[in-house]
Amino acid sequence: MLIEFSVSNFRSFRDRQTLSMVAAPRLRRRENTFKPDLQKSAFPALLKVAAIYGANASGKSNLVAAVHSVVTMANLESRATPERLPVDSFRFDSSLSREPSRFEVNFIAERQRYEFELHATQDRIEFESLIAYPNGKATPLYSRSHRNGRDNYEFGPQLEGSKDLHETWSKSTGPARLFLSQAVANSSEELRQLRAPFEWLSGGGLYEITGVGLGAFARRAQSFMRDNPSIVKRLTTFIRDLDIPVVNMQFEPAPPLLGDALAGSVNTIDGSLSSAAAIRTTFTHKTALGEASFDFDDESTGTQNLIGFFLPWMVLSTDKPAGWRALVLDELDSSLHPKIIAELIRRHLRSETHSQLIFTTHDTHLMDTRQLRRDQIWLTERDKNGATLLRAVHEFEGRESEDLEKRYYEGRYRGLPILRSE
Repeated sequence: MLIEFSVSNFRSFRDRQTLSMVAAPRLRRRENTFKPDLQKSAFPALLKVAAIYGANASGKSNLVAAVHSVVTMANLESRATPERLPVDSFRFDSSLSREPSRFEVNFIAERQRYEFELHATQDRIEFESLIAYPNGKATPLYSRSHRNGRDNYEFGPQLEGSKDLHETWSKSTGPARLFLSQAVANSSEELRQLRAPFEWLSGGGLYEITGVGLGAFARRAQSFMRDNPSIVKRLTTFIRDLDIPVVNMQFEPAPPLLGDALAGSVNTIDGSLSSAAAIRTTFTHKTALGEASFDFDDESTGTQNLIGFFLPWMVLSTDKPAGWRALVLDELDSSLHPKIIAELIRRHLRSETHSQLIFTTHDTHLMDTRQLRRDQIWLTERDKNGATLLRAVHEFEGRESEDLEKRYYEGRYRGLPILRSE
């Protein structure tokens, strides 16, 4: 579960901006929140959904990109020639060009609260620390800082493993790799303390979709369905419930010539060829006149994106025992009808899962206090220096029941594009 995500000196983010999933007190619609299950400690309720609005180029996608950077760096392995880290400083302030991008993530994994901080340039990790909160008390596990040409480590007394092992971990950690990743990769099965936070940060809990969007996931879904035919019925029901008249789907290897053509045109998120490229997908639609079959490429972009959304939807809906996932998605409304988006949000809010859905959108129909609370609607805007500001509607004065969409277009919450007449 995500508690807070903060970022500074990253792309359009200059000063520290924070997305908080902590529910504001005294707001109605408590069904939109849940109480996190923590070991021997209490914590405020968290939000199940956050929608992020803003003009084009205001920083919405950069927030998702910041999450993507953290997940990517958690997954990087040591290499003889370190690769460039996925960070980029705020370019309008030359004094920040040599400063690291900074990220802070407060989260809950396996009923334990953690605070992870990371500072990085494109060349190396400059600072890294992990604090656990057993019984609600801050317990530093380790910190790493780069000073005077070398990495300096401090290990908390509660960090499991011997001093010799800690030293081995630190010496084997390359400049462009997280100490957390290296320690977990070189731990025995008996050492479990760092696994939960690492798995959450590396994509097991913090799950984001950015860049190529849902199109690549549609291709992945075809591969997944071919290998898991028992799930096809769930996908068919998911599509049909959203008013797509599909009664059957078939996923099979494409003929050689077609498979070769597809393999040459489809790339996955990491740039490698997708195994789904050689799959032929057939959809059977049913109308009052009868049935007809269509190939995947015959379907609308909206239908393809719904198929792509099904895999992350399964991840979101399949709760772990402690319910710890946070799905961060850029442009959920891409080629999807507003009523479909509203229905997906409604389903998630009414579900028993404690997973979280965080997404950027331009669909202002969701600015409705009958569905979302004021603390669930966030806005990005650029200041005079070109830097992104991130605020919740709840930070602005107003009644809980006011017409949020109307007030937004009136400019009460800002976050609108500034259009100039010719």
